[in-house]
Amino acid sequence: MKNKTPQPPTWATRFLEAYCRPELLEDLQGDLNEFFDRNLQTRGAFMARLIYVIDVLKFFRPYTVRKPSLNNPLNNRFMLASYIKTSGRSIMRSKLFSGINIIGLAVSMSIGLLVIAIVSDLFSYDSGLQDKDRIYRVVTSLEPNGQQPVALASTSWKGGELIHAQVPAVEAMTILKNNFGGDAKIGDNTVPVSGFYADNGFFTVFSFPLVSGVATSALQQPHSLVLTQTTAKKLFGEADPMGKTVKFDSTLYTITGVMQDIPKLSHIRFEALASLSSINTSQTTGDGDYKAWSNCFSNYVYVLLKNNNSLPSFTTALKSISTHENTTAANSKIFLSPQPLKSIPMGPLMENEDGPVFSGAIVYVLAGLALVILLSACFNYTNLSIARSLTRSREVGIRKVMGAGRWQVIGQFIVESVIISLVSLACAFFIFLVLRSQFLSFRDFMQLFSLSLSPVVILYFIGFAVVVGVIAGALPAFFYAKINAVRVLKDTSSLTVFRHVNFRKALVVVQYTLSLFFITATIIGYNQYKGFIHFDLGFKTENILNINLQDNKDEVFASELASLPAVKGISRSVLVSSLGSLYGTGMKYNNPHDSAGVMLNTVDAGYLPLHQYTFLAGRNFTAKPKDAPETEIIVNEQVIKRFNIGRGNPQKAIGELVKIDGKSLAIVGVLRDFHYGTADRKIEPTALRYSANPGRYLNVKLSVNNLPATMASIATLWKQLDKIHPLDAEFYDVQIEKAYNAFAVLLKIVGFIAMMAVCISSLGLFGMVIYTMEKRVKEVSIRKVLGAGEGLLMYMLSRSFLLLLLLAALIALPLTWLFFTKVVLNNFAYHQPIGFADMFTGLLFVAGIAFMMIGLQTLKIVRANPAKVLKNE
Repeated sequence: MKNKTPQPPTWATRFLEAYCRPELLEDLQGDLNEFFDRNLQTRGAFMARLIYVIDVLKFFRPYTVRKPSLNNPLNNRFMLASYIKTSGRSIMRSKLFSGINIIGLAVSMSIGLLVIAIVSDLFSYDSGLQDKDRIYRVVTSLEPNGQQPVALASTSWKGGELIHAQVPAVEAMTILKNNFGGDAKIGDNTVPVSGFYADNGFFTVFSFPLVSGVATSALQQPHSLVLTQTTAKKLFGEADPMGKTVKFDSTLYTITGVMQDIPKLSHIRFEALASLSSINTSQTTGDGDYKAWSNCFSNYVYVLLKNNNSLPSFTTALKSISTHENTTAANSKIFLSPQPLKSIPMGPLMENEDGPVFSGAIVYVLAGLALVILLSACFNYTNLSIARSLTRSREVGIRKVMGAGRWQVIGQFIVESVIISLVSLACAFFIFLVLRSQFLSFRDFMQLFSLSLSPVVILYFIGFAVVVGVIAGALPAFFYAKINAVRVLKDTSSLTVFRHVNFRKALVVVQYTLSLFFITATIIGYNQYKGFIHFDLGFKTENILNINLQDNKDEVFASELASLPAVKGISRSVLVSSLGSLYGTGMKYNNPHDSAGVMLNTVDAGYLPLHQYTFLAGRNFTAKPKDAPETEIIVNEQVIKRFNIGRGNPQKAIGELVKIDGKSLAIVGVLRDFHYGTADRKIEPTALRYSANPGRYLNVKLSVNNLPATMASIATLWKQLDKIHPLDAEFYDVQIEKAYNAFAVLLKIVGFIAMMAVCISSLGLFGMVIYTMEKRVKEVSIRKVLGAGEGLLMYMLSRSFLLLLLLAALIALPLTWLFFTKVVLNNFAYHQPIGFADMFTGLLFVAGIAFMMIGLQTLKIVRANPAKVLKNE
């Protein structure tokens, strides 16, 4: 075999042809080729090519560059009109395939529209604030000794004061403290109001406009109060509230300002702001001193930097403050860091958030799912377009004979796909409206998003449709542009479409792999969700109604409840376990330097029997009067394991003393481990403290007989207790379901996407089956004439499609199992095993749909009358 003679670089030759004037090209190219041949003999192939490239670049001069040809805009308009007219005829001529493409793209694009609306909302958060790019929230990393760090959106009051005093990069700063509010009373009018304490720098950092009052002094004096317009109207009606007073408990606040309502797309929301100077800092809270460095759970610090270049120095200053103050910390370390205002709505998720936060990971998941579904629909378009190549090739050949260039053919097919995409957009918009209403029906979602259809969002939708059309039509367009007109018009069998059969089969496999992955993931996820809801928590929750007392005294109310025939028992607790609410503190045993965090709940003596906790050792609390000193504590197994109390023996742990919040308490009982947090978290060291009246929740055990009448009686008793606040009561089992509401919403989303993936894949397969059967109808008729049976023919026609489904299953099912076992379920401390039914139910569902489509079409072809099919042959 002879070696090929080296040639000049192809790209360099094409570049020369692209820029050189036609009248100079032939001579210049001839001279360069002569120089190339001479250098090839004397200097070798590498140097000859290099010199050729250098010469091509050297001749890129003004006198050699061709003048740009200006196309007549009128011709371009006529060309576009021709593309549109031809595309419309092609779409109408192939109604079935066009319909499949339009439906598939519409279904997939609807998810894309939803993601666009969500992302648009997220980037619109706090958009009305001035200098928002210079606003940062100071967040905290709390690192208890020997435990995992905890990310807090809150920080310490002292940290804010140190920043104000020591950091020159800060132009303005404000400190907020939560838990302001309650029942606002004006004469006989009482309205629940919630908000923050804030200092006078609030309206300097945040440019929320005031309708009345002076922003620079509205929160300066103690007991000053700024209301939103809606809150002011609730309290005072149409009257001017400025200068009037509002009573919270026994404290009077003077209205010094009225501000516009907080926009829905704001990370921080409140109804009122009270001046921070109203707090008597000489008192202490349950967490210690108000201004203690360690009291970082209820305060928020925001800063406005002098300029965008101040961030590095500000970050360094926060590290310096943290290092200095941590020298006095005994049991934990606190580290401060800045978080940009614009990044708050999209996470990362932290404890003690002062407003709604939507995990950025979920946005990426939704965008990824939308992209996958969209690509599946684009695969359908590509697959069906290439499958119709024998029909469309003659059209392309005629267009090329009539003078159409390569880019004109590409333009024709791109325009056709964009038209289909725009028609799909109209259908997708209606699907989006349905999805929008469903998503906004979720309370958590509705609080975060508005999904409003602004003109900008509509433009995003249209641009999205055009991009989808270009992507879907690109591959078929370039495929048809390479067709040789003479060969196709002479003999269509010479078309090399059959090289792309394996490519089209690969697209079908990819589509069904994705469909099986999504639907199997949905089934596995639903099994895990049911497992969490029905998980053995270590105590009973059946028919227990938890009533939020809303700061009301419960003695009379509890006694009246106990007189109802359906009430079987009543207990009291500070919080409801297993719903995700956490409260903890430090505990010590014998070693004063060994401290560990424990989860806490404060209950009365009726709590453990009512919920049927299991004692491994010891007894229940002894009922005591309200003013009796606290002496007892009950712990779970994890506590005695953590401190090695009684060498891990529950019986020997009874009577041992532990110290909590400076109090020495005797262990009187050890409980079998139970779930204080949600079932996806590991069981942690947990302790129950005693109070005769914890004052937060009543836990009421009810009989299942005639529950509606019982609930009506409870509502009546509540109205006698509290005429302002509505009854806030839910059954424990319902609350547990709501605790996993985010998981349920995600399941619904993935399940919906799974069904769409199956539908789109099935539409593509349906189109492929129809097209293939139409092409083989004569072959089937000839085989029937020669004696082939229906069963054999059906097997022959459907075998290739069934093998594709089998291949997709062999890829999707192991991939799904690995994804859940190695990635997803590792994040859940307790989860259900993945069973046989979880893995194969989705396969049976998808296979059933595919078999039905393939079977109906093959049966139709097999039962066709050969005489009618072959009468013209």
